[in-house]
Amino acid sequence: MAEPDKPVQAEKKAPAVSPPQLIMPLLLSSSPHIANAVESRQLMRNVLISLAPVTIFGVALFGIPALLNVLVSIAGAVLAEAAFRRITGQDIRIGDLSAAVTGLIFALILPPSTPLWMTFLGAVFSVVVAKEFFGGLGANIFNPALIGRAFVLMSFPAALTCWTNPRIFFEKTGEMLEAASTASLDGITSATPLNIIKMGNTIADVGIGFTALGLSPSADYLSTIKTLFLGFRSGCIGESSILLILAGMVFLLITQTIDWRAPAAMGAAVLVVSPLLEMDPLFGLLSGGVAFGAVFMATDYVTAPLTGKGKLIFGFGAGLITVLIRKWGSYPEGVTYGILIMNALTPFLNQLLPKKYGFVPKKKTPPAGSGASAKGGTQ
Repeated sequence: MAEPDKPVQAEKKAPAVSPPQLIMPLLLSSSPHIANAVESRQLMRNVLISLAPVTIFGVALFGIPALLNVLVSIAGAVLAEAAFRRITGQDIRIGDLSAAVTGLIFALILPPSTPLWMTFLGAVFSVVVAKEFFGGLGANIFNPALIGRAFVLMSFPAALTCWTNPRIFFEKTGEMLEAASTASLDGITSATPLNIIKMGNTIADVGIGFTALGLSPSADYLSTIKTLFLGFRSGCIGESSILLILAGMVFLLITQTIDWRAPAAMGAAVLVVSPLLEMDPLFGLLSGGVAFGAVFMATDYVTAPLTGKGKLIFGFGAGLITVLIRKWGSYPEGVTYGILIMNALTPFLNQLLPKKYGFVPKKKTPPAGSGASAKGGTQ
């Protein structure tokens, strides 16, 4: 006899458990978010090492005023960062050397005759306003040293456009300088090569000025270019010697401190655009601050794009703007504003050309039946 059906009991469901509440708030920090074994201190130390040759050369070229400006600028930047972070209750992080790098770069893009109090003020502005006001290292939008220079240039244009003749390493230097002081070229030779061109003169006039001061053995084009390359000319403290700047770039590339794209693109822009505007491309590349800006400021981690294509666009844009300012601007030089304008475009370039971290592109495989091997060859 079959047993009667047992009543079906309803299946008990486990009581719903509410999701755990988020205890810790979500914290957002500024870029970069890439973990690497290399510390910021090591990177900054590499930059300081690469800047040592141009700094020593600048001091030898312009004397004690250049040395004092370098020391005052570094001291102002370091002290300003420490004081600001102490006042705002933050950790003092002068040990990462970023303030020292900012102070040194700021000094090297100043004329050697800059009054020391202006140098100190500009260094403080560079660190406090251009970096710490934005959140400190890694959060600033613009290159701090260039912001400091732009601030001093706009506030004291006369002091920042007064140039010093370099000290000479040749024989009979005193006699040549005395002769040049009474010559009609005195107004030209006391200016930078870019100033000479801006005043309506030619590269030949630059060579004549070099010869009058004993900076070059001849006034011909090749001798003038050689003098510019070696760095025996008026200008900012650290922008003179292209040879030493390139040596610093090689060191930074070997130590993988910088990427080659932005400097290469910036130099290429000057070489390509200058002839289109009837300007000498080689003279434009070797005179002024193109080389220094391309190597030491267009490669800044924080204010330059993250992607390779972005770096190329950034460098080319900075070079293009530099040439346009040199051609039609009221100032003979445009590196400062060329890089700063591209700094403002960096967030847009990062969104336009995003970098996909952890993404591995798929390898293309040959279609079935094509007879090609996986390596692309035929059997």
